[in-house]
Amino acid sequence: MTAHLRREIDNLKKKILFMGAEVEDSVRKAVDSLIRRDTQLAEAVITSDEEMDQLEVEIEEECLKILALHQPVAVDLRYVVAVLKINSDLERIGDMAVNIAERATYLSTHPPIDLPLDFKGMAEKAQLMLKESLDALVESDTHLARQVRASDDEVDQIHAHMYRLVEDYIRDHPDRIAQAMHLLSASRHLERVADGATNIAEDVIYMVEGEIVRHQPEVFSDEAEGS
Repeated sequence: MTAHLRREIDNLKKKILFMGAEVEDSVRKAVDSLIRRDTQLAEAVITSDEEMDQLEVEIEEECLKILALHQPVAVDLRYVVAVLKINSDLERIGDMAVNIAERATYLSTHPPIDLPLDFKGMAEKAQLMLKESLDALVESDTHLARQVRASDDEVDQIHAHMYRLVEDYIRDHPDRIAQAMHLLSASRHLERVADGATNIAEDVIYMVEGEIVRHQPEVFSDEAEGS
């Protein structure tokens, strides 16, 4: 690798990690705005979306420039391709944070619904998946990336449980359908945050091992890892 290419890739790494940190922060704020019924916090998430969209464009342009000018091969090529995909995943997760914040804005102007929805627990799992997927990127850690993939089912199960609770609530309270559906929408967007984290983890596996594992069932276990 030439010194110029090394500098370009190092700069790209800094940008994608900055993007990841910004998206993590947006998800955290969006969930907090939902739980605390905080419209100001929700608005901060919504207004930050334009900045993240611009950052996504900058990172994509940087990736395309590296591919065109340096024609990297092997692990360097896989890294740039993985960053292109992760960049897109992060932008979509940022959009999910905005969607959650918009649901929070609506719900804060209506009386709360008495439903035992575990948004805090679901958010903690989804946010941990996002953090660990980015940690896996920094450390090129496929073991951690596979753990993230295995965690996705837990978030899916929480969302499925929330769906059933909301469905029952709507049946008994048809006058509160709009509020109930906004809660369900927030749950669905959190589930998609976890899906985005899973995609990033899969991109890390491709980057390190050159294997495309998307759409393959996750068989992660301690035994499979030889421990």
